[in-house]
Amino acid sequence: MTPEAVVFDIGNVLLEWNPERFFDARIGAEARRRMFAEVDLHGMNDQIDAGGPFRETVYAWAGRYPAWEAQIRCWHDNWLDLAGPRIEGSVALLRALRARGVPVFALTNYGIETFAMSLQPYEFLSEFDLAFVSGHLGMIKPDPAIYGAVEAGSGVAPGRLLFTDDRADNIAAAEARGWQVHHFTGWQGWARRLVGAGLLSDKEAGL
Repeated sequence: MTPEAVVFDIGNVLLEWNPERFFDARIGAEARRRMFAEVDLHGMNDQIDAGGPFRETVYAWAGRYPAWEAQIRCWHDNWLDLAGPRIEGSVALLRALRARGVPVFALTNYGIETFAMSLQPYEFLSEFDLAFVSGHLGMIKPDPAIYGAVEAGSGVAPGRLLFTDDRADNIAAAEARGWQVHHFTGWQGWARRLVGAGLLSDKEAGL
């Protein structure tokens, strides 16, 4: 079945998301490993992605871990150094789909304030036909309800949605609802999938 609309995750699909790399450069890999072992920073970020206030959440977590307080605050104070850089091949695919008139949606775990902060440096985040942002929805992938919000908000039947995400659990949740899915491991594989689905030519996909 030819997809009617394409749904992009953002982190590690359109933007690199590797906070560990930021902290490796800032405090060294050994210290970073200790900090991430002692502090559930990704769990903290899940709270932000679910709609929690950005600064207050980060600073509250920092206050619980005095040994790492300054470093944890960097999650807020240096946010744009954590989120990026852009994955140019994926951005080109987004734009190629739009040029073909294919509706393109975002389904992303992203905080309210962090998404707003990312719009200016990453202008393509404003180019979706619809953006389903977890912070605004108050729920995060892989909660089945967030996929239901896409179906209801877009009016596209589950089987006509083609979704890519870098996380297998997010893909599995979408597939369970009948979505067409692609596990993202690089933009070239995603490009081949879009060509195979009849949405782009090899040339349009950059292959």
